[in-house]
Amino acid sequence: MYSANHWGGAFEINGEGGHEAEDDHSRNMDLDRGALSRQLDETQASWLLGPPESKKKDKYIDLGCVVCKRKLFWWVFWCIIIAFIVIGVPIIIAKSIPKKKPAPIPPDAYANALHKALMFFNAQRSGKLPKNNGVSWRGNSGMGDGLKTTDFGLVGGYYDAGDNIKFHFPMAFSMTLLSWTVVEYSEKYKALGEYDHVRDIIRWGTDYLLLTFNSSATTINKMYTQVGIAKINSTTPDDHYCWMRPEDMDYPRPVQTTSAAADLGAEVAAALAAASIVFRDDPAYSKKLVRGASTAYKFARDTGHRQKYSKGNPYIEPFYNSTGFWDEFMWSAAWMYYATGNNSLLQFATDPRLPKNANAFMAIPDLSVFSWDNKLPGAELLLTRLRIMLNPGYPYEESLLGYYNATQLTMCMSVRKFNTFNWTQGGLIQLNHGRPQPLQYAMNFAFLASLYADYLDAVNVPGFYCGPNYFSASNLRSFAKSQVDYVLGDNPKQMSYIVGYGKKYPTHVHHRGASIPHDGVKYSCTGGFKWRDSKNPNPNLLIGAMAPGPDQFDGFLDSRKNYTYTEPTLAGNAGLVAALISLTGTAGTGIDKNTIFSAVPPLYPGTPPPPAPWKP
Repeated sequence: MYSANHWGGAFEINGEGGHEAEDDHSRNMDLDRGALSRQLDETQASWLLGPPESKKKDKYIDLGCVVCKRKLFWWVFWCIIIAFIVIGVPIIIAKSIPKKKPAPIPPDAYANALHKALMFFNAQRSGKLPKNNGVSWRGNSGMGDGLKTTDFGLVGGYYDAGDNIKFHFPMAFSMTLLSWTVVEYSEKYKALGEYDHVRDIIRWGTDYLLLTFNSSATTINKMYTQVGIAKINSTTPDDHYCWMRPEDMDYPRPVQTTSAAADLGAEVAAALAAASIVFRDDPAYSKKLVRGASTAYKFARDTGHRQKYSKGNPYIEPFYNSTGFWDEFMWSAAWMYYATGNNSLLQFATDPRLPKNANAFMAIPDLSVFSWDNKLPGAELLLTRLRIMLNPGYPYEESLLGYYNATQLTMCMSVRKFNTFNWTQGGLIQLNHGRPQPLQYAMNFAFLASLYADYLDAVNVPGFYCGPNYFSASNLRSFAKSQVDYVLGDNPKQMSYIVGYGKKYPTHVHHRGASIPHDGVKYSCTGGFKWRDSKNPNPNLLIGAMAPGPDQFDGFLDSRKNYTYTEPTLAGNAGLVAALISLTGTAGTGIDKNTIFSAVPPLYPGTPPPPAPWKP
């Protein structure tokens, strides 16, 4: 029988059941047990077992930029939570517990003394004092200085010592020296909290020095050398005839003027140039200082003005007589070069004629003593710094090598066994041959020695030679410390020579303002001498003032009448500050290696000339 096939074609159906019976028979026949016991291959097994069960699909989480398995996501999440609990929570708790800050390094003796030494300059200020001057017994003074006799007036500046005279030559040197310390040790000053203070001290001085000549001009023909006068055994009112507080002065204060002052002009130029580096963060003021320095330097170098500022002046020669000006030429040229980078200044500083005129290479012991009068050792060290740190080479090397050798020789003079200078039994070097006021010279030398040791450290040079003898940089520091320690109390008298430092110090310093009570009473010109002659301690503490020191036998007389023992000076305290800041370790060690070179252009050594033709 045929039936229609709706999908196309035809197929036959056996309606009589023949094939159905055959099929039933095959379904009901006995199973072949042997066949079932055979190992089936994978295809055969799939016929019997049917299709495998489908695996459960993984679930995913879409995190936006990343798609990951949900199971992995939760595993990572719980790991983070556990890590936070185990690690983060204890850290948060530890951080939240208040902790004590580590105690700062206690200041050493040098730092403590430095704070006081700087205060001396506040006590010496003249003019209208700032509110933060910090010396309660001082007030405005010298408010009429130079107003009637000079172009700009000469109000301000510093009184030099225990009298009320403003000597411009040592004042300028003091500002140069203080600026040098800031250039080298600014980070120390900052760490000790004295950076702004010492800059205020310098600016008070440089503002005044800019008044001592026409600093706005490019060419000048005169400078003012001092305000106030004194004559030995004077019979008319002046700064020695009278004993008065500076606030009460009512006697004449004439101004000294000069038309030839190579030494003073060069020192003022050095002071302004060095300060311009200190105030480089104040471009307008720094440029003003450089302009003034250039004018003063030009005045000093002019052949028509090459004369000692003190020559023939009875008001200067007995007190601050200058012995020459070639050392100031070298000193000012070095500072002017560092302040401006002008190569002509370096050419002059290294011109072989300059050290020859200054006797720089003659190995004269007295010329190795750094002071307000002799700048030679300081200038040589400044130029040695240039050689060992920048090494400009030809054509400067010959003179720079000479300065380097001279500096080494100066340092050798600090070695006691060479007996270049005498020493007291207590260990103080006698750089002025036993004459009065030895401490200022010892402090200046201590500063140079300590600074040179820092220079050697900065260039990784361990020491220096004195002939066949080798000395390390630590030998220089040991010398410097021995001299400063003497001033601080390690001496036969077991006393400090700095007023207000230590348990025992001078209480009768020769100083008008400190000796007369600040009680509202104006004592007359000669009426104040009862306070000078009093045996009582000064009623006003002149904190930080360094007495000029003992005699050659370590003896000291604390007498107001004897100024050689007890009268402090600007230059003396500037040297003290320099030595202290170089030695203190409270605020770290070492120098600022690069600031002094900030205006110096790149140095490319020139080609040396060819050798002379060979001649048989």
